[in-house]
Amino acid sequence: MPDDGLPGDWRQWLGDVLAEREAASLTRRARSLDSAQGPRVLRDGRWLHNLCSNDYLGLAADPALRQALADAVVRVGVGAGAAGLVCGHHAEHAALAEELADWLGVEAVLLFGNGYLANLGLLQGLAGKGDAILQDRLNHASLLDGGLASGARHQRYAHRDSDDLARRLHDLPADTRRRLVVSDGVFSMDGDLAPLPALTAVCRAHGALLVLDEAHAFGVLGEQGRGSVSHFGLPAAAVPLRMGTLGKAFGVYGAFVAGPRLLIDALQQLARPAIYTTALPPALAAATREALRRVRADDWRREQLNLRIAQLRAGLLAQGWTLMDSATAIQPVLLGSAERALSLSQDLLERGFLAGAIRPPTVPSGTARLRLTVTATHTAQAVDDLLNALAELAPRYLES
Repeated sequence: MPDDGLPGDWRQWLGDVLAEREAASLTRRARSLDSAQGPRVLRDGRWLHNLCSNDYLGLAADPALRQALADAVVRVGVGAGAAGLVCGHHAEHAALAEELADWLGVEAVLLFGNGYLANLGLLQGLAGKGDAILQDRLNHASLLDGGLASGARHQRYAHRDSDDLARRLHDLPADTRRRLVVSDGVFSMDGDLAPLPALTAVCRAHGALLVLDEAHAFGVLGEQGRGSVSHFGLPAAAVPLRMGTLGKAFGVYGAFVAGPRLLIDALQQLARPAIYTTALPPALAAATREALRRVRADDWRREQLNLRIAQLRAGLLAQGWTLMDSATAIQPVLLGSAERALSLSQDLLERGFLAGAIRPPTVPSGTARLRLTVTATHTAQAVDDLLNALAELAPRYLES
């Protein structure tokens, strides 16, 4: 073996980690696409129906966005060159932030490189020793990591259980300085919605700041895709701080947090990932402004998405698959073991369907699943084809 520079104990440990993951069917591997993102993608020389993308509105390869990005690259170049607080903040960034704030009816928006950085930055920036962060047990890993890294007292309340949250807030020590409650709006692996009206009431009663991750809700739920707050008919101020990603329904890349100017101005000073990372490419900000125009105006995309969701869910239930309580584009098919999830994913791949097997530690042990997602650009025929393939496979998986 050539000298790789690794000390022997490190080589042994790393090898053991990989071997254990492989034995438990938990190894993750990246597979390259050879086409643009879309309802069908080219991989390893085969065109596959794509049932695992978060490109909910079908904007990732939209011609108007492609042209907006190409035009902007000619006009403003590629890289931002520096962090936003040095010389990387471009007029395109400022315009995007203003337009996002107008869309959501809030005072201000702060841009981040991606959703993981945004969640780390806002939780580490707003909480520390002496504070308390209470999170839904099924929150995204970035929220959990941000809470743990903040140094605050950290608790996880039962999934979507506002009564458990209220009890935990009530039982916090008297010397707790500030309280943050954190939840996904749409839970990324289950597809269900946070009980937002109940969460807002609990937070008001206990003086807690509510933070909502709308990565899988913005663009999809509510009027003009404004997310969970609009979906539940609440005023914009009902949730003081919302985080959104731009790489899902928007079809581009990046993230933002939105809320009162006082809070956003403070995060500009306190959120280290916003301070110490290079700004998003200004051309990408320009393309995102076009994406926002499409999100706001193209109600037909949400209408088509909802039709495909209803079609897929009805077909899966009729065949007897075990689903979760989801009315969103995320339709998990529960299989239990990682081996069964991988096996069904492979069986579908052989039939021309790309469907991701989700395994621990992403989901709790014993709840491995296929995470099926549809988009506004899937056709009714494509969903029927998937359902036909699953009907063929059902006897093998539903009777075992």
